[in-house]
Amino acid sequence: MEIKSKKVLITGGSSGIGKALAKMLVEEGARVIITGRDQRKLERAATEIGAIAVHADVSTDEGVDKTYAAVESELNGLDLLVNNAGIGLRKPVDELEREDFQKVFDVNVFGAARMAAKAAVIFKNQKHGNIVNIGSTAGLKGYPTGSIYTASKFALRAMSQCWQAELRPYNVRVFQVNPSEVTTAFGQDSRRERPEEPNKLTSVEIAHSIISALKMDDRGFIPELSVWATNPFE
Repeated sequence: MEIKSKKVLITGGSSGIGKALAKMLVEEGARVIITGRDQRKLERAATEIGAIAVHADVSTDEGVDKTYAAVESELNGLDLLVNNAGIGLRKPVDELEREDFQKVFDVNVFGAARMAAKAAVIFKNQKHGNIVNIGSTAGLKGYPTGSIYTASKFALRAMSQCWQAELRPYNVRVFQVNPSEVTTAFGQDSRRERPEEPNKLTSVEIAHSIISALKMDDRGFIPELSVWATNPFE
C-alpha cells in the first residue's frame, strides 16, 4: 500500500502505539483521524502530530457512530482502520467477576468488532481496504491473573482470522499484530506513559512494524505478526 494520501482511522490514538503510528503515517502523507476518551489528551496529541481528533468511546455504539460520521465528514472515505484501543485488568481466577469481563470485552472485543463491521461495509463496496488489529502476545499464551485480558486478545485474534477469510475476496487485507510488553500508559491508572527500559519494546518499534507490513504491495499481506523484546530478562 502506498501510504501517501491514504485515509486512516486509529482508535486509542492519543498515546502509546496509536499515537506513534499516527505520527509516522502523517509524516508519510496520510490523513489520519485518532480517537480517545480523554479529550484534552487527545486534542493535545492530535495538534502535536498533525492528526484529526475525534473524542469518542469505541466501547459504545454512540461512540462508533460518532467516529464514522467524522470519517465521512473529515476524510470522505477510508483506506485503513487500526483497532488499537484497549484496556487490561489482572485478577486471580478465584476473584473473577462478570463485570470485569464486560468492561474489558466492551473495548477490546465488542468495540473492535463494531469498528470493523462499519469499515467492512466501506471496504467491500470499494473492493479494497486494510484492517490492523493490535493484539498482544498475551493472545498467544496465557499467564497467571491474565484470564480477562488474555481472553479478550484470544477473541480478537480469532476475529482477525475470520475477517481474513471473509474479506480476502474483496481485496481487503486484515493484519493481526501482537506486541510483547511495550512501555506505554497501558495498565497505568494515571494513564501516564511509562519511561523507556532497555529490555522492553517502545511504541516506535511496533509502529514501524505495522507500517512495514502495510507497505507490502496490495497483492499480498501478513496475516499475523508478533514482535518480541530481544532479551526481556537482561
